[in-house]
Amino acid sequence: MMRETIRPIDPKPSQYGIDPKLVKKRVSEMPGMVSLMLKDLFPELPAIIYPAGPDALDNIKKAAEESLMKIDMSMIKPEHSVNVLASHHGFTLLGGEPYAILLRAIRDAVIKKTGSKDVRLRAGVGMRYRETEEYMKRYGLDEYYEGKIAGVAPIDEAIPIETEIGTLYGIKKVYDADWIIHAHHTDVREVHFHRQVDKAVKPFGMSYARGETRSTYHQNLGPRGANFVARAIFDSEFVQKKFAFASFLNVGPHGIIGVDSDNDLYALNDRTTFIGCQLYGKVMTLFGKIDECIAVLDFPCPVPYVFSAGVIYANFTGANTDLYDLDSPLPPYTWYTEAFYGKNDKPLLKETPPMNPAIKMCVHNYAWIGYPSEFFAKHIPTVVVGEEQGALFDTDSMNIGYMDHAVTARSTDQAMDFAYKMAGTDKVIIFDGAMGGMNVSESLAKLLLEKAPEVSKEVNDVLLPKWLRQRGVDISILEKL
Repeated sequence: MMRETIRPIDPKPSQYGIDPKLVKKRVSEMPGMVSLMLKDLFPELPAIIYPAGPDALDNIKKAAEESLMKIDMSMIKPEHSVNVLASHHGFTLLGGEPYAILLRAIRDAVIKKTGSKDVRLRAGVGMRYRETEEYMKRYGLDEYYEGKIAGVAPIDEAIPIETEIGTLYGIKKVYDADWIIHAHHTDVREVHFHRQVDKAVKPFGMSYARGETRSTYHQNLGPRGANFVARAIFDSEFVQKKFAFASFLNVGPHGIIGVDSDNDLYALNDRTTFIGCQLYGKVMTLFGKIDECIAVLDFPCPVPYVFSAGVIYANFTGANTDLYDLDSPLPPYTWYTEAFYGKNDKPLLKETPPMNPAIKMCVHNYAWIGYPSEFFAKHIPTVVVGEEQGALFDTDSMNIGYMDHAVTARSTDQAMDFAYKMAGTDKVIIFDGAMGGMNVSESLAKLLLEKAPEVSKEVNDVLLPKWLRQRGVDISILEKL
């Protein structure tokens, strides 16, 4: 059923985005927009603890405490130091506070169960080197960890790690404690990267790794081959001697399901794989049924990382293919695999899938700099709201050419009016982080409501068994969730 639009995630002050005061209007406020709750589309989705009423944040804290109290922490002695390892993407989930609650709960549990007082927070980033510093301050984690925090970037001092495939490089600050705790989440994020293969292990080759090593995803081996680099690092003697346990926010496309902690990361990884394939797989497959639309970016994140129904825009640009199917001969195209295109912006191989042809136009109402996004504007007609936002992209070294392929509108209303005329469709999907559902136009809502039942059956009966079989995950794991 259609409902009134859900409040989008508020703009946030950041050196990577325009002043929130400049975001005058959200597209969800415009006529003809409605919301669809994911539980209405897929009633079989599990119950959530957030967003779920006034006590939802307390529910996350309680779930974290209960999960952590069951974990074996006997290896950590009172005189030992502990690094809690976080990743920047966790702070963009459902407003950011749920991940901050988990990070606070981990510190409390370690102190309570082990007597160790030297508990630090190390938060990794990608290309926006100061981003996690902003997050840790915004959510009070600098004070909660008594100043023992550090944002770690892939250009920081390295530490060599000997693995079965040779010497790889982690970030020294990540491993400068006696023990490490891996604090992450089941949000699928870049399925076009990890392809839901060892997603729970991926940060060991990304957030916690030096640029020379994490570039295996971006430049060297590509999405399909780079997965084993993270596994090689995690399996190394060096990391295994430091690894205590992992604690994850159990996140579905519709909200926080709970908290899952384990001393066995691979057991947790199997459960993460199931959630990613079953729950997010339904939304991804449903998005693939959209025949035409205007995509709106309206969320405090770089262009590819804005959210709708728990799915990022970068994945939507590849929704014309099955992002989970490991039998596909080539990885689905997203901006990350720009290497598959030549200098003439044409695919090097005829088999390379195009950008999702259903996206007729992009309205860039609000999104950040900090990730190379020019390729999006090259391949999808784009209108950016506000001269200030256009100027910001012109000053970003990663997006110098973004505005060469986009036009500027004075206001959100003008941008949408232009998009309707040029795209020839009134179907709109808004990537604004609306929690529990998605904000869309009424015409698109009708299509999604019509397609959802057949998508649910297709995933349950055909796609999910194939996806899990490809990854060696026993479907009986459902009974353990």
